[in-house]
Amino acid sequence: QVQLVESGGGAVQPGGSLRLSCVASGVTLKYMSMGWYRQTPSKQRVLIASINFAGDDADYVDAVKGRFTISRVNANDMLNMVYLQMDRLKSDDTAVYYCNTDPADSNWGQGTQVTVSS
Repeated sequence: QVQLVESGGGAVQPGGSLRLSCVASGVTLKYMSMGWYRQTPSKQRVLIASINFAGDDADYVDAVKGRFTISRVNANDMLNMVYLQMDRLKSDDTAVYYCNTDPADSNWGQGTQVTVSS
């Protein structure tokens, strides 16, 4: 199973920015896409951004397109860092954010809370 540790969340005002980080390790991640997911108490966990292994192709859901940027650094086949730069944050972005492979492994990290509020 992949091991995942997310960090970088916090409280920010609307229009602000945050950068989330994730360390993924434990299994071979070679050729695997990585993604950022988010979950609110009333909704299921959903994939919002995904990046291919090479880091040169990314996809976003419409709700974050143009505001969020996913990136990754492949330290080696079993250690990857994945980032999510979040700009022009909105209250609707309030959620717990997780990273995982895409498609997701069964093991999840603890996530990192992002709260956007004035």
